[in-house]
Order: sequence, then structure tokens, then C-alpha cells
Amino acid sequence: MSSPWFKLISDLHDTVMQATVSYATSWGLKWLFLPITTRTVTCPSALGSDSAPMPVTVNNVQTYLADSMQFALEYGCRLSPVGCYSIAPSFRNENQDRSHLTQFIHSEVELVGDIDDLMRYVSGYVQALAGAVLDRLGDDLAKARGDVSHLQRMVDRNPSFEQLTFDEAARLIADVDGAIQYGDDWRALSHQGERLLLERVGEVLWVHHFDNLAVPFYQAFGDDEAKTAANADMLLGFGEIVGSGERHGNAVDLRKSMVMHGVNEAEYEWYVRMREEMPMTTSGFGLGVDRFLMWVLKHDDIRDIPLISRQEESDLWPEMVVRPLPTGCQAGVRT
Repeated sequence: MSSPWFKLISDLHDTVMQATVSYATSWGLKWLFLPITTRTVTCPSALGSDSAPMPVTVNNVQTYLADSMQFALEYGCRLSPVGCYSIAPSFRNENQDRSHLTQFIHSEVELVGDIDDLMRYVSGYVQALAGAVLDRLGDDLAKARGDVSHLQRMVDRNPSFEQLTFDEAARLIADVDGAIQYGDDWRALSHQGERLLLERVGEVLWVHHFDNLAVPFYQAFGDDEAKTAANADMLLGFGEIVGSGERHGNAVDLRKSMVMHGVNEAEYEWYVRMREEMPMTTSGFGLGVDRFLMWVLKHDDIRDIPLISRQEESDLWPEMVVRPLPTGCQAGVRT
């Protein structure tokens, strides 16, 4: 509680939240309160994904903690003429390391529009966040971390950030083993590849139109042959901080994509029916707030970012609670 590090992070949380609301409101987006459980998950649906959903039981119902609010926000776009947004925890059943948390803060938006509209929104959003952090906390950051020039460069740069198609990016780093991951009929960037692109191109970069089978089934087709997807990742700092994409606007294309990706339509029946009843072109993104703060703080381990850690929690609860309590003492936890 007396740590200057976590006091600074708490101030950054408040700044990110206020700047997000201000920027989204300027675009006419609606804020939605959404549940953190879902029967329909997004994260394990790409062939290149290393994530799995987080199963839980609530009121005797087998369900999952939300890995993203994306599907709910797509529904929300049917209730909002411009789009909607949310900042909430997301949960992934994966190994925690320097760049991954099992529970992280997700800033998500779904816009009525295509991938180009979305990339404009995200580029302006990241600049707005950097500007708000610099205005409110620039002096504190300079004292704590010694350098805020990366924030100033973000604020000052042309919002049309450098862009590469996936094919262009792959050619640029083809000389380095391990920079590209290969599967059957798909390729993906490794973390090494993302860092290499940032070194060779610039400190912020969009990579778009990945191989279709490397991204989830819900991303719209990027070409007539359905070989690419209308998606885009923003690379900044340690690597990817934003994943985004245009969605299939109608049930015909969505069903075609499900077949291509080997997805069971029965598990997403409501999602298909939503497009049958109200077809619409929407695009959305998720920004990992913890990863963004790694860049702000020029820090290299995401496990140091959460205010309340969920790292290596004991499985001895409630036995780990100290009992019996000494007279006059409040409950405590032995760590």
C-alpha cells in the first residue's frame, strides 16, 4: 500500500478510464454494462491460438468467464447507431509469463463500420491515451521512469501509422528463423517476429490482412477467395497491444467461414441468427490495458502491472487463513 509503483499504476488506471470515456463519447459510442460470464467464447476459435476458455460453475450452470466482450458488443451494435464500448476483465486459461496474464483488463469497442473505420478509431485512441497520460502524469512518470519521450512522440506523430500487409511483413522478416509460425495453410507472427518488425519498421505499426485460417472464424474475408481476413494488429512496445477485425456482416459468409475453420455452428446458433435477423457490418478491437501500461512505464514484465496480483495463488483456501485468530485481531492471510 505504501509502494510508489502501485500508486502510479492506480493513477494510470484512472487516467486510462477517463480518457477512454472521453474519446468514445466524442465518437458517439454507448457504454454498456455486460456480464463477465458467457456461454459463447471467442478465444479458442483460431487455429493459431494458444488460449483456452476459463470454465466456471455459477448457480449450477457450467459456463465460462468472459475471454472478451466482443460478441456482447456486437449485439450492442444492434442497439446503438454508432457502436459501443466496455472496459472489463478478460480471462484466458493459459500460462502466465512476462507478456501474458490469465486475468487482464480489456478495453474493447465495436463500431458500425469497416476495418478502415476501426483502424482510424484505434490510432486516435492510442494517441488520446498517450496525451492524457502525458498531461496528467508526465512529471510523475519522468521522476519514476526517467523518460517520457516515447509518449511525446506518440502524441506528435501522424495518426496514419505505418501499415504493412501480413505478406509484406512476412517478407521483411523472412531471413530470421522463428519469426513466422507455420501451420497447415496458415502463417502467424511469433512474438519474436513482432519485435523484429518494430525494430526494422518503427516503434508503432499496423499489420493487417493475415492469413484467413490463422485468425478466428468471425473475422470477415479480406479478399474474394477468402485467403485473407479483414483484420489488423497494432504492434507497440513489447509487441501486439491491439487485436482487431471486421466481422462477417451476414449469415451466409459466417456459415462459410465456420465450415472453413471447423467450427460447430450449433455452439454459436444465436450469433448466426443475429445476422439473419439484422445483418450489419461492424468492426471491433481489444486493447490490453496492462500491455499498454507496460509501454507507458517502459517495463518488461506484465506480471508487475496488476494492482492486486493473481499470480501463484495458494490452493489451500480457506485453510491458508490464519486460525485461530489472536484476541482483538482482524482476519489475516498468511502468504
